[in-house]
Amino acid sequence: MYAVVGCSDCANLWLIEGRSATTQCPRCGSRRAYEKRKKFVETDDADHAREVRASMLANRQGHGDAFAKVDSFAELESQVEDGVVDDAEYLEASGLDVEKVDAAAERDPRQPTRSGSKREIVEAALADLERPTEAEVVEYAGERGVDAGYAEAALEKLVRSGEVSESGGRYRRL
Repeated sequence: MYAVVGCSDCANLWLIEGRSATTQCPRCGSRRAYEKRKKFVETDDADHAREVRASMLANRQGHGDAFAKVDSFAELESQVEDGVVDDAEYLEASGLDVEKVDAAAERDPRQPTRSGSKREIVEAALADLERPTEAEVVEYAGERGVDAGYAEAALEKLVRSGEVSESGGRYRRL
């Protein structure tokens, strides 16, 4: 059961699904017993209730004639489902070459070059490389967008925390 109800304090219109003891206006917050609310329509069809509310709002704003020309909610929904334009179709209609746009997106320099946080990349270097030197870790991290200063500092912190050991200039995870 759906009802289009109105607020006697602020004249707001809204839909109520079901029947509760009291209702609260979403605009002004006034609470009234369901029985005391003005019900403009009660129906089992949610679309019908939406139609009535939309029609009432359009009439309040002086657009009742324009609203009368619009299809029902159900018909509008099916038109939207059928009439959606995909990106490629939109670009072609705009006179753009879809393949060139896709290629430009692939080489966008603003896209991140790394996968994971800076620390995760340094840790991945230690996991992927077998007993790497500091220079090898810095190079690995640099290829993934992590600056050398950060990679060196992260290595030092990992050694101090005991997660990594350094022996003879080579690092390994513990």
